Amino acid sequence: MTTPTEQLAAAGVSIWLDDLSRHRITSGNLADLIATRNVTGVTTNPTIFAAAIGKGDGYDGQVAVLASRGASADDAIFEITTDDVRNGADIFRPVYDETQGVDGRVSIEVSPDLAHDTDATIAQAKQLWATVDRPNVLIKIPATKAGLPAITEVIGSGISVNVTLIFSLERYDAVIDAYLAGLEQARDSGHDLSTIQSVASFFVSRVDTEVDKRLDAISDPAAAELKSKAGVANARLAYELYEAKFAEKRAQGLVAAGANVQRPLWASTGVKDPSLPDTLYVTELVAPGTVNTMPEKTLEATFDHAVITGDTITGAYADAHGVLDGLAAVGVDFADVTQVLEDEGVEKFIVSWHELQATVADALKNAPEVLR
Repeated sequence: MTTPTEQLAAAGVSIWLDDLSRHRITSGNLADLIATRNVTGVTTNPTIFAAAIGKGDGYDGQVAVLASRGASADDAIFEITTDDVRNGADIFRPVYDETQGVDGRVSIEVSPDLAHDTDATIAQAKQLWATVDRPNVLIKIPATKAGLPAITEVIGSGISVNVTLIFSLERYDAVIDAYLAGLEQARDSGHDLSTIQSVASFFVSRVDTEVDKRLDAISDPAAAELKSKAGVANARLAYELYEAKFAEKRAQGLVAAGANVQRPLWASTGVKDPSLPDTLYVTELVAPGTVNTMPEKTLEATFDHAVITGDTITGAYADAHGVLDGLAAVGVDFADVTQVLEDEGVEKFIVSWHELQATVADALKNAPEVLR
């Protein structure tokens, strides 16, 4: 009898863990999740690293060495996180080889402080790629307006990218165009297109959190009927857009030249409302060629009791359009929802980044003298 995670993988969904720490790497936990939970990749962000380093989790020795060298907090963060991502990439290398480079991916994010600075984002993306120096890393670039030209330039340099913080279909459309433009640049520069991979990270649960808050403020019974439906509907329409865009002549020409499609990735898949099923954003978003990046709690819930019924996206486009139409009818401005979420998403990562800087600065200051 197969497990739910095996069934999910068989349905064409790549399961990635939304967490990384040195302890996971050194304890064998990451390798165990690959073997027992069908995990084929890992995503990181400043919040994840802040939690890992804040708890210690095996960083004391490296922090002491960095302190003895007089490293700044930013330099220390760069070295610590790129070491973790490099070592994680080595653990996933067999998966990368088995899947011809599709999976076995580990993501690392450019500093959120650079989210509105195109040139600095490009420079740091290239620096991260060169420092990690593994073919199965993905550089995370946010889908802000300043991020779009950075995505094109970085892809055009032959670097694989995880585009993050996507909330709206309009921005997702622009992200796909930025990816295709990058592939065209890469082709014209002589890069092997088959080596460039990209995912587009579409956030799910945060959409429901924001929309449901607005629906609760509306007395219309029709509003109550729409609760906790927007996140899944928005993601399903993203998949509809993905299918349409990659069927067009421009994309097909690049695919014929060896390029890979940019897979949709479902992010923010931990269920925040306790009244909802804890596997909602997994079971309702199953379709071939997608990635679902899960916090460990969601991964374990999926493994334990998720009911996987095959493709739950492509037959549901009409319903998804109906949900968005319904939101408009009761007065929810969905364009405003997605802009608020993008602004909040960038700001939350900036706050986490500054917390990470403070945590590391404190650790450097208090590193044991005996180890210096």
